[in-house]
Amino acid sequence: MLEPHAAAADTFIIGEQDFLLNGEPFRILSGAIHYFRVHPDLWADRIRKARLMGLNTIETYVPWNEHSPVPGRFDTAGDLDLGHFLDLVAAEGMRAIVRPGPFICAEWDNGGLPAWLFTDPTIGVRSSEPGYLAAVGSFFEALLPIVVTRQITHGGPVILVQIENEYGAYGSDKVYLRHLVDLTKRLGIDVPLFSCDQPFRTMVEDGSLPELHKTGTFGSRSVERLAFLRERQPTGPLMCAEFWNGWFDNWGTHHHTTDAADSAAELDALLSAGASVNIYMFHGGTNFGFTNGANDKGIYEPTITSYDYDAPLSEDGQPTAKYFAFRDVIAKHFPVTSDVPPERPVAETAAVTVSHYVPLLSAGGTPTTRVPGAVPRVEVTGQYRGFYLYETTLDQGGVLSFDEIRDRAQFFLDGAPVGVLSRELGERSIVIPAAGHLQILLEDQGRVNYGQRIGEAKGLMGPAILNGTELLNWDLQAMGLGSLDKYREAAQDSVAVGVSEAIPGPSVSFGTFQADGPGDRFLRLDGWTKGNAFVNGFNLGRYWSRGPQRTLYVPGPLIRTGDNELAILELHGSSTTDIRFVAGPDLGPDEK
Repeated sequence: MLEPHAAAADTFIIGEQDFLLNGEPFRILSGAIHYFRVHPDLWADRIRKARLMGLNTIETYVPWNEHSPVPGRFDTAGDLDLGHFLDLVAAEGMRAIVRPGPFICAEWDNGGLPAWLFTDPTIGVRSSEPGYLAAVGSFFEALLPIVVTRQITHGGPVILVQIENEYGAYGSDKVYLRHLVDLTKRLGIDVPLFSCDQPFRTMVEDGSLPELHKTGTFGSRSVERLAFLRERQPTGPLMCAEFWNGWFDNWGTHHHTTDAADSAAELDALLSAGASVNIYMFHGGTNFGFTNGANDKGIYEPTITSYDYDAPLSEDGQPTAKYFAFRDVIAKHFPVTSDVPPERPVAETAAVTVSHYVPLLSAGGTPTTRVPGAVPRVEVTGQYRGFYLYETTLDQGGVLSFDEIRDRAQFFLDGAPVGVLSRELGERSIVIPAAGHLQILLEDQGRVNYGQRIGEAKGLMGPAILNGTELLNWDLQAMGLGSLDKYREAAQDSVAVGVSEAIPGPSVSFGTFQADGPGDRFLRLDGWTKGNAFVNGFNLGRYWSRGPQRTLYVPGPLIRTGDNELAILELHGSSTTDIRFVAGPDLGPDEK
């Protein structure tokens, strides 16, 4: 662990026109890197490449739900070691901005808010409701000591801490904002506090307080946006706290990109106006596992696994044309080192053939629980992401309907597939052909991370009506995938897969591949339909044949010398037993 107190304490304050570092004007040139979206062994590499582009600061959100997956727990191990991440920022000679929320948006599951929090229907969302404030207090009491000792006033890198996040787009509860400010200060944060909002309508005022430094979020019309901000804050440094230089992707759409020259011109205009900037994203990383969020503005749109964001540094940490365009712009205004990052090495290519598989529904997840009464929501299992299995016995067939599906349900009668209901398509009814044992595999495709549907429950939203009569007393289990041990053991006892066979779904398949040692890879699943892929037990995230994403990024540190395991959770079935490692990423066709 790097020593967080190695440097002498400095001062950082907000002056009449500038940020002041030890009394001298300081322009923040920041880039966003989310430590929780990057393998921890790669943090130092990504931070160094930010400095080589000319940046002097690293910004990160803090995801409450990732640190506290269940009530009463606060994890900081592995990719959640915020303290170590900040120490690496300091070791590179850079400053840091921390944005602890408690809401972060970030296209992250539930906007970073824990799903367990809202199992109590009385708990408020982003408000001064007492139960919500109490939970936020417990979170900050666990988190902020990590930040306090790493403030610039304590010899660390942290120069700014944000209060909430784009709150003006959600609400205007000043009591809530005041509570967050008072709590943050009481727990020892003494660097300047700021708010960020879109420079639009009354959002800047609604999402802030007089003593908070107001910043904007935008990606175009920089001079106009800065003027809007100046009208609402006559003194103090101008800052774009999120300079949107790219965008995220949803399943079933194109890959979003922005022109490097156009983005660089906007950055140049912003810097020429004397503003500070945080490039969102400098390096996007990956929504590993089941961590992706979703939008719902009338249509539910889950975010893909890649969070490449068309950022200057790609998902796998490689400089892009935008990286060098931004570097050239920064060099017009500030000194930039002559060092540049090396080019991407060619990744290993290989074919892997799965050798065994086990049907998912027969392998089982956690123990089944009988839930009396109406069809339950999945939160009753104590698992807040992934897959769940509903079961009941029907004494007749007919039309089965629900109020809503959140988010995708596969129906099986006596083991045979019946059909799928999808939230994206607004589907709520399905014909069950006969009596028998009904199983429904429910996929939470990502909790909404923006707007009024934050905090909503998941599952089959009841009542469940079959031919006019409500179905009661369901069996429900969480399909635990944190460990693949039970699926691996069951697959080893199964019949080996033939070379020419296809793989039915839902199932978990296993194969092995050899490697000389760690190194990035890109997994391509042509011929497979939908599911998740795992390397050496690590959940790489979701794949889906509808695209746009065609490859999954495999961080190099996951790969071992010698034998490595590849596992595939396939929901529908594949036309092949082969999976390929390819030379580079394919995030799908863009909009051009």
